Amino acid sequence: MKHDHRHQHQHGKGQTEGRLWISIGLNLTITLAEFIGGIVSGSLSLLSDALHNLNDTASLGISLVARKVSKKEANTDKTFGYKRAEIIGAFVNLITLVIIALFLIKEGVERFYNPQPIDGMVMFVVAIIGLLGNVITALLLSRSSKENINIRSAYIHILSDAFSSVGVILAGILIIEFQLYIIDTILTLVIAGYILWQSYYMLQKTINILMASTPANIVIPEVKDAMTAITGVRNIHHLHVWRLDEQHILLESHVVIDKDDMTEMEAIKSQLKTLLGANFNIHHSTLEFEFEPCKEYAETPNN
Repeated sequence: MKHDHRHQHQHGKGQTEGRLWISIGLNLTITLAEFIGGIVSGSLSLLSDALHNLNDTASLGISLVARKVSKKEANTDKTFGYKRAEIIGAFVNLITLVIIALFLIKEGVERFYNPQPIDGMVMFVVAIIGLLGNVITALLLSRSSKENINIRSAYIHILSDAFSSVGVILAGILIIEFQLYIIDTILTLVIAGYILWQSYYMLQKTINILMASTPANIVIPEVKDAMTAITGVRNIHHLHVWRLDEQHILLESHVVIDKDDMTEMEAIKSQLKTLLGANFNIHHSTLEFEFEPCKEYAETPNN
């Protein structure tokens, strides 16, 4: 059974990487089509969609590289391994996306004061091609995006680009029918605003992991109360909880017990680890046992 589970796990990883490669090929094709279409039609929103797609392609490439790096084994230099490579990859993707959004806002404002004629039909056809490519890519990455923050950041890129392609299609129709060229500029600003909005949450999450912040689903006082409720535990201090990556939550703490309970130390430790795993999904904990609170804790003003 263990062999089958491991085989399925590796097979799943292989499928994800294969889908990433296909997605990269699709996005490069879409980007090229939209760049050419944007230049020929004069549409800033189509060019902005192309830039967004180019970043999608880069994000997928970073995702692929980060996945490979994260599989490297831990060593004496990287004792936790390379698991945060994917978090760093997601961070780079999102920062790039914010820069692109700010660039689009600048270009949109300039175009607002200097409107130009646009070929709505070219804009319309190329945007449909882009939408089809984005939908296929989103379907390829949908399952993996639920389990991995780096692929999810790339998946969000693709989804937002699909939405912007829909907007470009509608704008193309309005330009064909009513010569409403201002809609191209408005759409560019809307796309840029949407990119900034969607990047905020993901950036917040990746920065929290990189800063070793307490996970959002962990309440430190609750963890401390649960640990001190174990028979034999007098005090819990120097309690730290953080994420190594999306899947792994780590904890370290000092645990004060009575000298009379010295023989029960291993039993208490086992109870604490079982509690942490069952109640808080913390399966890697480092517990330092003491008979009196350490000097640093005793000297803290609050104590």
